Amino acid sequence: MHTFEGKTALVTGGSRGIGLGIARSLVERGARVVLTARKPDALAEAVESLGGPEVAVAVAGNAGDPEHRAAAVRTAVETFGSLDALVGNVGINPAYGPLMDLDLDACRKILDTNVVASLGLVQEAWRAWMAEHGGAVLFVASVAGLRSSQEIGAYGVSKAALINLTTQLAVELAPKVRVNAVAPAVVKTRFAGALFEGREAEVAAVYPMARLGTPEDIGEAAAYLLGDGAGWVTGQTLVLDGGGLSRGPR
Repeated sequence: MHTFEGKTALVTGGSRGIGLGIARSLVERGARVVLTARKPDALAEAVESLGGPEVAVAVAGNAGDPEHRAAAVRTAVETFGSLDALVGNVGINPAYGPLMDLDLDACRKILDTNVVASLGLVQEAWRAWMAEHGGAVLFVASVAGLRSSQEIGAYGVSKAALINLTTQLAVELAPKVRVNAVAPAVVKTRFAGALFEGREAEVAAVYPMARLGTPEDIGEAAAYLLGDGAGWVTGQTLVLDGGGLSRGPR
C-alpha cells in the first residue's frame, strides 16, 4: 500500500468532499499532502483528520489568486522537499439554469476558476519542480463535460475545457509529467447536494450500480492515475459514473 512513500502531493479544494477523499487515499499510501481551500477552519479539521502536520499541511486562499497558487507550490517543496503529484480539484458552479439566461460575468468566473486557475497551478508546479524532476497531474473534471447537462450548462462547458486541457498538457509536458483526469458523475458531497438531497434513491436509480459515488471511489481512482502503476497512462479521462454513460438516455 505504501506506493507513495516519500512523495508529496498538492490537492486543491482539499478540505472536504472529493479533494479530501483523494488526499486521504494518498496519505494512506504513504504520501505527504498539502491541502488548499478558502476556509482555514475547514482546512485545519482536514489536516487533523489526515494525521496532523507530519503528513499534511494547509494553505488557505483563493484558487484564482496567483500569489496563493505560488504559495501552495512553494509550501510543498519547502515543507516536504518535493512536489510529485498535483491534483486540480477546485471547481465552482454558482449558476443554475439555461445558458440563454446565464449572466456572462458568472460564466467568466466559472471558467476562470475551473479552467484558467487550473492551468495556472500547473504552470507554477512545472516551473518550481516538475520540469526538472517530473511528476503527475490529475484534474477532477465531470461527466457534465462529456454531455449536455440540464441546469448546469456553464459548469459542463468548463469541465469540457478541463478535459481538453488534460489532453493538451499531456502532450506538452511529456515525457516528464503525466496528465490525466477523472470525470465523476454525482458524488455524495456537500458541493453536489443540490443534485440529490431529498431524492437520493431517485437519482441513484439512473446508475446501473444503483448508488451514488463517494469521495472514496474517486480517491481510489486518483491513487491509480497518480501512481507508478499508471506510468504509461497520460492524456486520459477516466469516467467514474457507476455505469451511467453506458446506459445512455432513459
